[in-house]
Amino acid sequence: PLTGKRVVVTAGPTREAIDPVRFISNHSSGKMGVAVAAAAWRRGADVELIAGPLLVEPPVGPRVTHVETTAEMADAVRRALGAADALVMAAAPADFTPAHVATSKIKKGATAPTLTLDFTVDILVSTRSARRPGSVIVGFALETNDVLAHARAKLDDKELDLIVVNDATEPGAGFGVDTNRVTLLDR
Repeated sequence: PLTGKRVVVTAGPTREAIDPVRFISNHSSGKMGVAVAAAAWRRGADVELIAGPLLVEPPVGPRVTHVETTAEMADAVRRALGAADALVMAAAPADFTPAHVATSKIKKGATAPTLTLDFTVDILVSTRSARRPGSVIVGFALETNDVLAHARAKLDDKELDLIVVNDATEPGAGFGVDTNRVTLLDR
């Protein structure tokens, strides 16, 4: 049913360097995005998977573009989006990046270092102008409180067609599990 359609899927976390050996990230495994990419490919779509550092093997079939940082993921999504019939933004890009990256390993001292953080680029917001008219844009949200309210706000703020939301505090839900339960909200 997806033959002739181009689908872009993102998966996994991104990493924002603190110094040459440390980074800020999250617990995303990439499992959800990899599964979505594989399913779209099995249904005949031309699939590009844009993947941060995955903890699972990428699927056989889809083209895979590997990225490390949120900015790299945003650039890859922007490049792929113009020809896409759908974007499924299943990745969990880091929301924060250090304001300054140390050029050498930060050593332990008498006091802990202070990190000043900046926001990373919001991929879904920053790529709005690259969306092809009529393309379907799907976002994901993992929340810990006011789950549906936060998801509805994200649906509107990021101009999504559909959002997949789950509650990280629910047993068996969250990152890297096989038993996730989600709620789908559409326009």
